[in-house]
Amino acid sequence: MIKVSGLTKDYGARRAVHNLNFNAQQGEIVGFLGPNGAGKTTTMRILTGYMPPSDGEAIVAGYDVVEESLEVRKRVGYLPETVPLYTDMVVFDYLKYMGDLRRLPDVEDRVDEVLDMVGLLDRAQGYIGNLSKGMRQRVGLAQALLHSPEVLILDEPTIGLDPNQVVEVRELIREIGKEKTVLLSTHLLNEAQNLCDRVLIINKGKIVAEDTTENLQARLLGAERVVVKVRGDGDQLADTVKEVKGVRKVETLEDGAVEFEFASGKDLRPEVAKHVIKTGYDLLELRPLGMSLEEIFIELTSYDGKKK
Repeated sequence: MIKVSGLTKDYGARRAVHNLNFNAQQGEIVGFLGPNGAGKTTTMRILTGYMPPSDGEAIVAGYDVVEESLEVRKRVGYLPETVPLYTDMVVFDYLKYMGDLRRLPDVEDRVDEVLDMVGLLDRAQGYIGNLSKGMRQRVGLAQALLHSPEVLILDEPTIGLDPNQVVEVRELIREIGKEKTVLLSTHLLNEAQNLCDRVLIINKGKIVAEDTTENLQARLLGAERVVVKVRGDGDQLADTVKEVKGVRKVETLEDGAVEFEFASGKDLRPEVAKHVIKTGYDLLELRPLGMSLEEIFIELTSYDGKKK
């Protein structure tokens, strides 16, 4: 569990994180989105005990990150964006060394377990310096999982991985997130949609949006909500639109236009247009409402959320 209240971090005169407030529960995967320099990494470093906040409070796994930093570190697994590894060490030896530092029992068995989890058993005796960037990323993930942490904090966990590895790591994170608290940052909006239970969007040190991925999609994806307008009397237009398979939540607006929704992933606008014209209406407008998730991200993280 993570509970953040009024979290603030200053670097001299520059305020990197300003009055953050959010929670992440056990069994929840929370995505942390934002442009470069938004404050994501700074926040994660505070939550892992790497640096103290200038103000505010952060409770991780039931412990204060300032007053009980050592207890927090025992219970947190951290994968930074740039993984610090000893390139002249063998993969197995490196993980065993990290396990010994944490005084883990049966450390060699645990190393084998996490190597199997991240798909690196066949590289256990290879030198880290000879691994690809993607494989080094997986070594870093293995290190973060080594002590079975209650909270997992991942900064760009799939960066540098090939498509097959991305699928495997996402599935692993999804399984871990069923029992543990996972906070991950990513620049891949589709990753946030597919992996996270809830998304936080941060810009210039402030949270500018917070919601479940389902609600964000339903509210912001323009392809899901559409307005159709015809010439003249459209009293029966709503009934006509309802006849198209897949259309839902049809509503007549004050100006006679009709608003409807359909499930994301299939654009029904061509079918609706054909059916409306076939029924005898002169189609004047078929206009999507809302914005794509990419557009809303840009909107919220450009010029403090104000339009250009």
